[in-house]
Amino acid sequence: MADVVYQELAKDLISLCRDKHLTLGTAESCTGGMIAAQLTSVPGASDVFRGGVVSYATAVKHDVLGVPQRILDEQGPVCADCAEAMADGARRVLRCSLACSVTGFAGPGGGTEKDPVGVVYIGIASPRGTSARRFIFEGSRENIRRQTVVQALSLLLMALSVRTD
Repeated sequence: MADVVYQELAKDLISLCRDKHLTLGTAESCTGGMIAAQLTSVPGASDVFRGGVVSYATAVKHDVLGVPQRILDEQGPVCADCAEAMADGARRVLRCSLACSVTGFAGPGGGTEKDPVGVVYIGIASPRGTSARRFIFEGSRENIRRQTVVQALSLLLMALSVRTD
């Protein structure tokens, strides 16, 4: 069932980007490239998908995506500010119109009192600005990661429902 949802969302997203002459990029931590994998499973995705950065390590968030060290030191890598900076960094590094980022605690370990296992921040960056949202997903590590992919693809589609150029 989840595979069908992934495929439809990814297909719709690629089609809409193609129609609007927009490009996509991703910056993924807790999903480890699952969003990029779904996008590249769509035939012709190379027309709009520029690529993705799997920034699993905190140093990659800083060194490649440009997440300010201050955010990482003061708030940690799982926060809204980090998700926003990751999305902005992906948009800049990949030279794309629209980028999403994900950072969170998929479990079974990790998490904090404030942000327990299942908390994921998803960032969206476009020419209209950048924002991040906090989600709490439940279930196994794999279920949390799958729910994150579905939500990220959905948020990208929603971002395209408003003018992005």
